[in-house]
Amino acid sequence: MGDVLVFAEHNGGHFPKTTLIAVNAGLEMARKRGGQAIAVVTGDNASGPAAEIAKYGVSKVIVLEDPRLANDLADAAAQALAGLAKSVNAETILTTATALGKDLMPRLAAKLNAPMASEIIAINDDGTMIRPMYAGNVLATIELEGPVRVVTVRGTAFDAAKPGDTVAPVEKVTPELDPAGLKMEFVAFNAIKSDRPQLTEARIVVSGGRGLKSGENFKTVLEPLVDEMGAAMGASRAAVDAGFVPNDLQVGQTGKVVAPELYVAVGISGAIQHLAGMKDSKTIVAINKDEEAPIFGVADFGLVADLFKAVPEMVEELKKVKH
Repeated sequence: MGDVLVFAEHNGGHFPKTTLIAVNAGLEMARKRGGQAIAVVTGDNASGPAAEIAKYGVSKVIVLEDPRLANDLADAAAQALAGLAKSVNAETILTTATALGKDLMPRLAAKLNAPMASEIIAINDDGTMIRPMYAGNVLATIELEGPVRVVTVRGTAFDAAKPGDTVAPVEKVTPELDPAGLKMEFVAFNAIKSDRPQLTEARIVVSGGRGLKSGENFKTVLEPLVDEMGAAMGASRAAVDAGFVPNDLQVGQTGKVVAPELYVAVGISGAIQHLAGMKDSKTIVAINKDEEAPIFGVADFGLVADLFKAVPEMVEELKKVKH
């Protein structure tokens, strides 16, 4: 029996798509390992989120409530999850490789002295898993040996779980937290407010690269296209490194991994680092004046053109269609 604990990350009681992806991966792993998928919700007052995630096919929801778990500090969450994993004898602890997941799960693996697999994209029937390596150019089949395993899943590799007809029971457990081991302190949370969709959850993503030449051109050239398409905005690492846009917009191996229905790459050459973060998109459109740009190798539609001419023309055509 291989029970799976799924860490259900939530934002003020709201479960993003990335959490529902983790739940679905946990359900699949539990089926193949002959165990149960158990969702774990943490926070100061987590009863509401627990009742919500109980609708998504898990066998049980465990709530770990403590004021020290209110702000998603990774050291506190790792302590609480490690204590829970030992008490329920879980075989696998799993979550999506979000910013929190990447911070939390290696700490948890260290506390449990457990092997870890990062950003898996598939689960085999024999318990082995598949993860990409070398920016996705190699797929490795891996096996983790030990009584407990720690796993993160890539947020584009699994479908999101759907609510079902049954509601799982909810159980409250007092977390084990040693104050001596809590080194992180919550200072402040500065949310970036935007009317645009979140980058990792958007159906359409429009990304700009170094070809835009400046941060001002992101605003005057790219943003009108983003807004006309109702898209989220992304960027290449080159554009971020050049200071054109903040790094929370970065798409790529060292940024966010996205797989929207439509991905539009504007002025992006297509470095392997960037392709690793968006090549699973259902439809890819590339605009670049260099016909030899690697981005055209993964694009479904390519336009060899000057973006400063092509993008405003696209905006005007979209306006005509809307009106």
